[in-house]
Amino acid sequence: MFDLTTLAPCEVAARLPKLVATLGDVDALLVTRLVNIRYLTGFTGSAGMLLVRADGTSVFVSDGRYSTQAHEQLRANEVEAEIEIRTAASEQLDVLATALTGLSRLGLEEHGVTWAQAREFTARFAPVECVAGGSRVETLRRAKDDGEVDRIRAACAIADAAFAEMLPRMRSGITEVEFALDLEFAMRRRGASAVSFDPIIASGPNAAKPHARPSARVIAPGELVVCDFGCIVDGYCSDMTRTVSVGEPSAEATRLWDLVHASQGAGRDTVRAGVEVAAVDRACRDIIDDAGYGEAFSHGTGHGVGIEIHEAPRVAKTGSGTLVVGDIVTVEPGVYLPGVGGVRLEDTVLVTETGYEPLTLTPKTLVI
Repeated sequence: MFDLTTLAPCEVAARLPKLVATLGDVDALLVTRLVNIRYLTGFTGSAGMLLVRADGTSVFVSDGRYSTQAHEQLRANEVEAEIEIRTAASEQLDVLATALTGLSRLGLEEHGVTWAQAREFTARFAPVECVAGGSRVETLRRAKDDGEVDRIRAACAIADAAFAEMLPRMRSGITEVEFALDLEFAMRRRGASAVSFDPIIASGPNAAKPHARPSARVIAPGELVVCDFGCIVDGYCSDMTRTVSVGEPSAEATRLWDLVHASQGAGRDTVRAGVEVAAVDRACRDIIDDAGYGEAFSHGTGHGVGIEIHEAPRVAKTGSGTLVVGDIVTVEPGVYLPGVGGVRLEDTVLVTETGYEPLTLTPKTLVI
C-alpha cells in the first residue's frame, strides 16, 4: 500500500491569491466546477460553489452534508474563506447574492456552467452583470507544484508496478475484460483510490479502435494488444499506453510497432518549455505521414494530466500555445488499421526548462 505521508504537500493555500491576481476585468469569479474547487481549497465533496472576489476574500457555500468536511479540509489546507452551509439551493444562491452586493461584473466559468445555470445566475444576481469568466482556474492548474508532481509520479509508479505484475497473465488465455479488471484491482491494492478512466484492453482487430471497450474476446498469441490505463492517487491521475504481443506478431504488425515507437520517441524528445504544442504533434505525425500511414493516425498526440485525466494543454496539430515548466502532458501517437489491429504508445512526462522527465517508466517491449 502506498504511503501518502511520503509525498510533498500541495501548495493549496497559494492558489486563491494567484487566482485573485487574474481578476482584473471582473469583480469576482464564481467557481462551480468541483475539480476547480478542489484545486483551490482542498474540498473533495460532491456539492459546493466558491465565490472569489477581487478584494481577496472568498465565500464557499455547500449543504449540510459537508459542514464538518468543508471546515476540516479548508482549515487543513490553510485556505481562508467564509464557509456558509445552507440546505436549499435557493438559500445558497441568496448567500452568494448578498456577497455580491456592491459589485458590478461576475465571471462565470465558461466550461462549467450550463445554459440553465447562466440564466438562473443572471436573474438571481441582478443587477450584477454575469459575463464569461474564461478558463482562469484551468490555466493556473497547468504548472504543477511539487506536491502535485509527487502524486502524479506516484500514480504512474503504481500503474507501472501493477502492469508488470499482470503482464504474464496475458499468456494464459485471459479475456480483455478479465485483464482490465485484474489490472484495476492490482492498482487499487497498491494504494490507488480509483482508475483515472476505464482501462482500454484491445486485442487483434479490436486494437484498430482507439477507444475500444474491453470485451469477452480471449487474447490470442501473435496479435497486437493495446493497453491504455491509469489510476488516481490523492486526486491526481496517471495515463500510460503500451502495445504488446504474446509471442511473435506478424511482420506487418512489427513494422507498425517500430513506426509508432519511432514517432513517439520523436515527439517525446521535442518536449521542453517554450516549444509549441503543435510542434510536438508535428514531430510525431511527420514520421507516420512519411511512412504512408497519416490517415491511420486519427487523434491528437496528447493532453495535459492532473486532477483530470484530460486537461490543458491540448497537444494536437490544431493546439495553440507553448509548453511551460510544470506542465504534465502525454505523448501518444497511434496507427490503426481496421480489420488488422493497431499500435499506440504513450508516456506521461513532466515539462522542464531543458526537456522532460518521464513519469511512466514501463519499458516499451513488443513481445512478451
